[in-house]
Amino acid sequence: MAGSGAQSRDSKLIAALTAAQLYYMQDKTMEVIATELGTSRSSVSRLLSFARESGLVDIRINSPLERLGMLEQRIRDRHRVVAHVVPMAEIVSEVERLERVALTAGRLLSQFVDSNMIVGVAWGSTISAVSRGLTQKETHNTTFVQLNGAGNTQTSGVEYSSDILQRFGSAFGAQVQQFPVPAFFDDPATREAMWRERSTRRVLDLQAKMDIAVFSLGSPAAEVPSRVYVGGYLGREDYRSLREDHAIGDVATVFFRADGSWRDIRVNARATGPGLDRLRRVPRRVCVVSGVPKLASLRAAIAAELITDVVLDEGLARRLIED
Repeated sequence: MAGSGAQSRDSKLIAALTAAQLYYMQDKTMEVIATELGTSRSSVSRLLSFARESGLVDIRINSPLERLGMLEQRIRDRHRVVAHVVPMAEIVSEVERLERVALTAGRLLSQFVDSNMIVGVAWGSTISAVSRGLTQKETHNTTFVQLNGAGNTQTSGVEYSSDILQRFGSAFGAQVQQFPVPAFFDDPATREAMWRERSTRRVLDLQAKMDIAVFSLGSPAAEVPSRVYVGGYLGREDYRSLREDHAIGDVATVFFRADGSWRDIRVNARATGPGLDRLRRVPRRVCVVSGVPKLASLRAAIAAELITDVVLDEGLARRLIED
């Protein structure tokens, strides 16, 4: 039975590949392809959709127009990061804006992730949306590791973070490594003790070998609230402390200021996300962010040299290059 299932999938892959070659490379119509394959036009449409979703087809749009290409070039010149700008009108809602940016990021990641890699993934609203838009790509000896704990006083957070991680693992045929600790410890000394445990060291060692880190930016000003700010992770004293320490955003629950500094922000002593100096050592650091309210956090993260690639919407990209 297992053999027949694999054979059926192989047949579908061959049919999808043939349809894609005829449609995209030879400019054949769906009617002609249907005749050649001995099937219906609707079946050809489904095969082409399968070819795109499974990664057999990688569609790139190279616009001769100035708009997006110049935006990306100006961001690269000014901020030394590679920008992937998602076009959209200003009237698009923040929720839809996030979904479109996340979908683009999900498809882009299939170009970045390959076999024999360790990929760190932060949980959150944006990365959850990214995980739902991933395209299938088979890899070997690749591991996705959770960057920060997800538990708080109300929930373990395991189910939420695990769902995100498992979607990444399934899309790339990869192993996953969860990080079953709280997002913030109550006492810095508890974190120090936990970090000495062998089970925790194993996860931290994986993080230290990351080839890629995938994350978004938290911001208390965002219209689509960052999960860390609305999910019961921070108490009243935490918010007061963050205000006093002039924190304006976070990466994987590690907070930073507008100038990119982070070490002496008191809440960070209890956070389980990677120190930003460690994050800076990851060869490729992919930030997925949308909405102008995230502008201050994005500028700060760039100032801290946390980002090599950023996927963002057009409105935010334009604001990023303004003085």
